[in-house]
Amino acid sequence: MVYVVVEELIPEMSEGEHSNIGTVSFALGFILMMALDVGLG
Repeated sequence: MVYVVVEELIPEMSEGEHSNIGTVSFALGFILMMALDVGLG
């Protein structure tokens, strides 16, 4: 679900030859943010 939202709402991430790098980076950053929130919150 996050993948679809990022692909549709942030079209600059899907431009170019390597279109999944931005989306995967966003997903990893989101997972890291959630892990830190749970671990430190």
